Amino acid sequence: MAVPNAIRRGTVIKANDDLWVVTNFTRSSSGRGGGFVRVKMKSLSTGKVIDNTYKSGESLEFADVMNKKMQYIFAEGTMYNFMDGVTFEQVSISEDMVGDSVQYLKEGLEVIVIMYGDKPIAIDIPVKVDYVVAQTEPASKGDTVSGNVQKDAVMDNGLKVRVPIFINQGDTIRVNSEEGVYLERVNK
Repeated sequence: MAVPNAIRRGTVIKANDDLWVVTNFTRSSSGRGGGFVRVKMKSLSTGKVIDNTYKSGESLEFADVMNKKMQYIFAEGTMYNFMDGVTFEQVSISEDMVGDSVQYLKEGLEVIVIMYGDKPIAIDIPVKVDYVVAQTEPASKGDTVSGNVQKDAVMDNGLKVRVPIFINQGDTIRVNSEEGVYLERVNK
């Protein structure tokens, strides 16, 4: 048995005679009462998505899963393919199981593929991912006067991020994959 505070993205919970993979979660605490965790999770058998709230005192049953470090190699239709860099084993994961993480995928990105038995059920993207800015407007004189210190940018994989005005096309930036926000410019 486990406690709700141990929940992470990709955690697999056994509940209601089914396996549920956590796709998103938020922790909250109230002043007097204990904390709680709001969880968005997806059924591995039906694909149904539900929201659930667990109080900090509740006990949960986590499924026994294995995390494998793999590399994203390509997409084919609605299937995303990953390869183990040591054994060269390849697995395909449906777009439904990849979830919102699909927007952060880029060729060669190392991810954690979560396996239940020999079946891939979800992926966990690194929190910090580097991208090359493929398209952005150049900064113009007077932008900071109007308070406009950020601009839109499109990354090399199509991801759209708000970046500071000093970022130019061709720059490499680091993005927080949990919030989809710019973190810093990377010098390479």
